[in-house]
Amino acid sequence: MSTPCDGCPECAPLRARLAEKEQEILELTESLTRHDTLTGVLNRRALTELVAEELQRSSRTGQPFCFAMIGIDHLKEVNQQFGHDTGDAVLQAVSRSATELLRTLDRFGRIESDEFGIILPATWLHQGVLAMNRLNAKVAAFAWDGLTPGRSVTFSTGLTTNAPAETAEMMIQRAEKAMAEAKREGRNRIVQIEQELPAGLFAAMDDM
Repeated sequence: MSTPCDGCPECAPLRARLAEKEQEILELTESLTRHDTLTGVLNRRALTELVAEELQRSSRTGQPFCFAMIGIDHLKEVNQQFGHDTGDAVLQAVSRSATELLRTLDRFGRIESDEFGIILPATWLHQGVLAMNRLNAKVAAFAWDGLTPGRSVTFSTGLTTNAPAETAEMMIQRAEKAMAEAKREGRNRIVQIEQELPAGLFAAMDDM
């Protein structure tokens, strides 16, 4: 059923602008559901979805990838000493450093509070260590004296590679476990965990 304005030349530009605004609102809503409001990086939901996609891609291609979990060291103390606004600025500074350094195919997101996740496609474990060392150097080189005078900011890293027949949450939890170990060992370091492959996998390979 048509309306009196369907063929009105004066209404056509208005309808076009309305459609553009509706599309802008749709894109903004989608962005808000996938990005962290404080730092602007991906949120946990989006990052988990991307890990799942990367697992599927790795299963098809046979290419490994790494997932890293980093946790800002002593952020609670930063908040106590300088205030929560400064703590938020620290999270934003680390996020900017990561997004500036990482490759365009990598994905960086905020998991929760002071913890972030990084997807490193087509990356072996030793290459992931090199990437995390570069990020560590980038963060260390930030002008922290202007933000947290007398205190530098570091992070602890848990790093892992994908394993057969696992879910995104399993991989994220393994990296989180490695990060917790890095903090227990003294912070500002990398702990690597590789998922143990099923024993039957090697037996099947021997039979080939």
